[in-house]
Amino acid sequence: MSPVLSPTSVRWSDYLTADAAVDHGHPSIRERAEALRTLTDEPAAYAEAAFLFVRDEVEHVIDAADPRVTWRASDVLRERVGICHAKAHLLAALLRAQGIPAGFCYQELSALHGLNAVYLHGRWSRLDARGNRTGARGEFSLQEEKLAWPVDHASGERDLPEIHPAPAPVVLDFLMTVEPGPGWYENGLPATL
Repeated sequence: MSPVLSPTSVRWSDYLTADAAVDHGHPSIRERAEALRTLTDEPAAYAEAAFLFVRDEVEHVIDAADPRVTWRASDVLRERVGICHAKAHLLAALLRAQGIPAGFCYQELSALHGLNAVYLHGRWSRLDARGNRTGARGEFSLQEEKLAWPVDHASGERDLPEIHPAPAPVVLDFLMTVEPGPGWYENGLPATL
């Protein structure tokens, strides 16, 4: 069962703003957003196109066995690789670049898993663009959650219901300071907020 989602800010502008990680004013983000926008004028269809681009065209570092570390949306776009959190930064940037409110959600799995929430059709919906390899099953849906990983409550995993306007500081601290190399994500990826 999906948790009742709870925005941590009452200001819509917080879910549209740019910051160091969600740098949607960067020319490459703007260019990609405009290219995706040419496919449709409808916000939900644009959100789906952005989701599919991030899920399918940006490799997850674990699936690709890639030693690079990215965290800024424009860097994730340029390198076409990132961990779940970095991919969430890119999806938020692409959505916000077109005026669609987007936030950050988390699951406590074996490590802290990052995903997005998007506000469309009068409600928040969670989207997980992690990538569908190694057993993940994230799909675009505004009606029914179709996240990459189901939460196993019996083993202590948790869905966190909060929708944050900015990436979690513990995630950014980790991504900004970890040394690139094989398996970099295995040492110190936060387990909780």
